[in-house]
Amino acid sequence: METRAPYVLIGSFVLAAILAVFGFVYWLNNTGGIGPRTNYHVQFQGPVPGLLVGAGVLFNGIRVGEVTQLGLAPDNPRFVNATISVATATPVRSDTKVGLEFQGLTGVPVVTLEGGVIVAKSGEPLTLIAEAGAGQSMTQAARDALRRVDTVLEDNSGPLKDTIANFKTFSDGLARNTGKIDGILAGLEKMTGGGTPAQKITYDLRTPQNLGPAGKTLAASLAIPEPTAVAMLQTQRMLFAPAGDRPGFGEFLWADSIPKLVQARLIDSFENYDIAHAPLRTSDLGQADYQLLIDIRRFRIVTEGETRAEIGLSARIVDKNGKVIASRLIETSEKLDKVEPAAAVAAFDAAFARIVKELIGWTVQAV
Repeated sequence: METRAPYVLIGSFVLAAILAVFGFVYWLNNTGGIGPRTNYHVQFQGPVPGLLVGAGVLFNGIRVGEVTQLGLAPDNPRFVNATISVATATPVRSDTKVGLEFQGLTGVPVVTLEGGVIVAKSGEPLTLIAEAGAGQSMTQAARDALRRVDTVLEDNSGPLKDTIANFKTFSDGLARNTGKIDGILAGLEKMTGGGTPAQKITYDLRTPQNLGPAGKTLAASLAIPEPTAVAMLQTQRMLFAPAGDRPGFGEFLWADSIPKLVQARLIDSFENYDIAHAPLRTSDLGQADYQLLIDIRRFRIVTEGETRAEIGLSARIVDKNGKVIASRLIETSEKLDKVEPAAAVAAFDAAFARIVKELIGWTVQAV
């Protein structure tokens, strides 16, 4: 018996120590630690995500207690009731504001208090009502904000679509009228004295002379509509191959766009050949027996190899029924010794004269 006595004593001491530790922990969690404590009831009118028993209670940012109890309100499950234990010296009063904050990177929730002292009724803990939305997390707030934005966008989807469509129409209009806008701005600049526009020099294509007739005249009425051409040829500028600007041609302009200029000089040339059977103008196309349809293939200065002025036309003669009775491709070039406006125009005049003589002879034979 004497041998076993120390073991009983040691076991009793260890058990007492364990019970003391558990008692201290229980007291710390339920009475709030050292010093007198006061309990308060807090009611949250919404969810309190992440709030747990033991969470801290802060007063103006200073920890003064902890949450000791959590549960749903029995009369309204949407509300959450909590019991907090705070130091009695904490200045809590009837207008104390209660909230929920999320601290740190992990967003640990704590109950926050702001206010002064109030004496609770004897035996009854004071009940504090948290502000509406106090338990709303940042994620929930973001979701609510996005939901409101989505509602606004949905309610105004029609006007938004119309606004976007109007912007597209406006931008398309600007793209189509870029040249006109540039002209308007240039005019405004000129009016305000902001710039001095360069003086343009206009050059015309000469009508060939002494063309005939050489025995045969036009046996039927003929009309020459405006020639067709690719967009690049719808210009008054001198065109080059390879493309690019050339010194001295910055202010160069043909008297009209290339298709209109070629049409006018072809009509003048046919009149010089046989004034009695002059071609009809564009407004009289329906009265002509035949139409001479011209497609301009080339009207440019070539600077690769031997420098030359090139003209290439595709010609078709059609009757009143639209039937093609003859077609031909007519091409020629004229050597150019010096790349300057006056020399270039003289080369085009010579090349155009050969084109016209060949075209008139072929047309007279066909009709």
